[in-house]
Amino acid sequence: MDIIEQAAKRLAELRQSGIDVPGNSAAAIPEAAAIASEEAGTRFVEKNLPQPALSDESATYVPKVGASRHTVLDMVALADGGIVTPETARSQLGSELRVLKRPLLQNVLGKGAARVKNANLIMITSAVPGEGKSYLAANLAMSLAMELDHTVLLVDADVERPSLPRVLGFEDGKGLLDVLLDAQLDLSQVILRTNVEKLSILPAGTHHPRATELLASAAMNKLLAEMAQRYPDRIIIFDSPPLLVTTEARVLAGHMGQVILVVRADSTSHAEVKHAVAALEICPVKMVVLNQTTGHFDGHGYGYGYGYGYGAKAGDQSQDNDYRG
Repeated sequence: MDIIEQAAKRLAELRQSGIDVPGNSAAAIPEAAAIASEEAGTRFVEKNLPQPALSDESATYVPKVGASRHTVLDMVALADGGIVTPETARSQLGSELRVLKRPLLQNVLGKGAARVKNANLIMITSAVPGEGKSYLAANLAMSLAMELDHTVLLVDADVERPSLPRVLGFEDGKGLLDVLLDAQLDLSQVILRTNVEKLSILPAGTHHPRATELLASAAMNKLLAEMAQRYPDRIIIFDSPPLLVTTEARVLAGHMGQVILVVRADSTSHAEVKHAVAALEICPVKMVVLNQTTGHFDGHGYGYGYGYGYGAKAGDQSQDNDYRG
């Protein structure tokens, strides 16, 4: 029985039962319309689906269809605050970030010295608060979002003291903690889409008295595994708590493929750095970024002053290289 015959039969049944169905079109019968749609290769799971927004090259931002939340980042304010943007990508800071992200991308693409598991999960942390890790996390996410072949999700995992809303200028709301507490809440429902085409943000979420314990929960482990495998082209940047203040950053590090430790020049003590690096022993790839340096590195002397130290290990193999900004 073809589509028209099925629709006609259903129409006759409805009229025999006393239901007034206007017209003879199959589209007037929900069941028949669903049959026709399925036959055409399209399934509609709900009525009145939103239609795609029309856009042209002059449009600055059009939210994606189906995006539950979105935010518009102020590019001028970000640039004034020292965050790299597409318009300032060729600045000295942009150049330093390119030096920083290249080895990270090599590992994501499996082109490093050894294959790194979960290389697309990258954690930004520090030994103690105030080192500039959130600033670096935001800058690295923006820089990676300018790559042609990757999308970026920036996760605010510093749930006790979330800084990304202030750094990037967006309103906090439901996010990571809400997903961990509510099994019915899908990750896609709380992610913020931005006007940077390839950048999305997962806020810390609604404050909870046991927020730090949630980061070490089985639900977080499951979520991390899903995030690592759900979108192969997505790089996920975690702004984590400081290593020596809470234990959650150490737990997160165990799931990461790559970790960047931010050290503030002339501030963080040698003992703090040593203990922080020891806490990251489980992570296969570690990079140390020296923030707010005042001297020159190898004669380049970029204005912002990042210094890099990079090490990777896999199995019994290890290598150490130096990158200077």
